[in-house]
Amino acid sequence: MVSPTLIVMVLVAAFPIGYAVWLSVQEFSVQNPGLSRLAEPFGLGNYITAFTSPKFWAALRTTVVFTVISVSLELVLGMLMALAMNAFARGKAFIRAVVLVPWSVLTVVAAIMWRSIFDPTLGFVNTVLGAAGLPDDTVWLGSSPHALIVMIVADVWKTAPFMALLLLAGLQGISRETYEAASVDGATGWQTFWRITLPLLRPAILVALVFRTLDALRVFDLPFVLTNGSYDTNTLSLLSYQELQQNGIIGYGSALAVITFVVVMAVSLIYIRLMKPGREANA
Repeated sequence: MVSPTLIVMVLVAAFPIGYAVWLSVQEFSVQNPGLSRLAEPFGLGNYITAFTSPKFWAALRTTVVFTVISVSLELVLGMLMALAMNAFARGKAFIRAVVLVPWSVLTVVAAIMWRSIFDPTLGFVNTVLGAAGLPDDTVWLGSSPHALIVMIVADVWKTAPFMALLLLAGLQGISRETYEAASVDGATGWQTFWRITLPLLRPAILVALVFRTLDALRVFDLPFVLTNGSYDTNTLSLLSYQELQQNGIIGYGSALAVITFVVVMAVSLIYIRLMKPGREANA
């Protein structure tokens, strides 16, 4: 009964992953297309090259910094937006639709928009800074760490509404009687949030963090459109694309892709352990 589903999963997921792993242990000949051999030593040559490459560690550092900062900001802003939407008595459907507009925009389109906003000569940001008497000659996408800041801003603007929607669903699952009982006991607004809302919202927070963290670790389109990886904005996914597609180094590029997959899978396993039913019940 489940064999059709298993066959589809093997074709869609298992085979590409297995093929990528096989490519990552190969060393392909540039002079003789189609000729390959095991990357020495013992097929680990491409991985050794990756772990000894400054470009790899720089991309890993950028990916981690981008993920931590952007997901943290999205969680805070998403929580504030969810609390505000949950407080409205009327027009909730309309407010949700308006809030979700940034998330519905394609990432490439959003990146192009933010690249225009931070343009050094005609961009909105430098124009506003100049009107306020502040320095207006910053080349945002042509220097570090400004380029990474722009990338984080663009990601937070686009995906914070998605975080808010997930948290709003969790808020609406909390019984009103719980808040009424807290009010009768004399709990303040901060005590209610810290001792009731936040613990009961923990499963929704973990689900939201899973979605956003995994997406942020695999970020590709934002750095590709904004800077093409320049000025300390190169990520693991973009570095893998550059080596695999642009430079044609198939074995090394596949090894970078496999490393990215392992990093994402490790983070997923950590979140899965945090989401055990027993822990949720304790919360």
